[in-house]
Amino acid sequence: MREQVANGVTVLLTTQYLDEADQLAHRVGVLDGGRIIAEGTPAQLKSRVPGGHVEVQFTDAAALSAVAAALPDATADSESLTLRLANDGVASLRRLLDRLHDDSVASLTVQSADLDDVFLALTGHAAKPQPGADENEMEAVR
Repeated sequence: MREQVANGVTVLLTTQYLDEADQLAHRVGVLDGGRIIAEGTPAQLKSRVPGGHVEVQFTDAAALSAVAAALPDATADSESLTLRLANDGVASLRRLLDRLHDDSVASLTVQSADLDDVFLALTGHAAKPQPGADENEMEAVR
């Protein structure tokens, strides 16, 4: 695809994989319920969403469960032992840090907004990759 784009070919890509859209597309349209609800460059869309998110990887499942229970807005992934929380500023970071113990944290990463954050902010729900066509997906256009 990159070679085609480099040769001046316009490529229309429909994908639920938002990292893929971010890397490949010059312009992105956000679809929800079969309707375009936003469009622009990946950078323009990401600038609409404040904060990004914080991701913590834990050393054990018990520590992940305890912190996830205390932070209902966070998303826990028990397979990777990670917790993801929207970074709404100092207050959300303080709530998270107050619940962490040094010996239970393998890593902590603060990331700026990505297209997953954009999709969640615009639609109110996470993008869920599913086999086959899905009306809740990003369209990436050169």
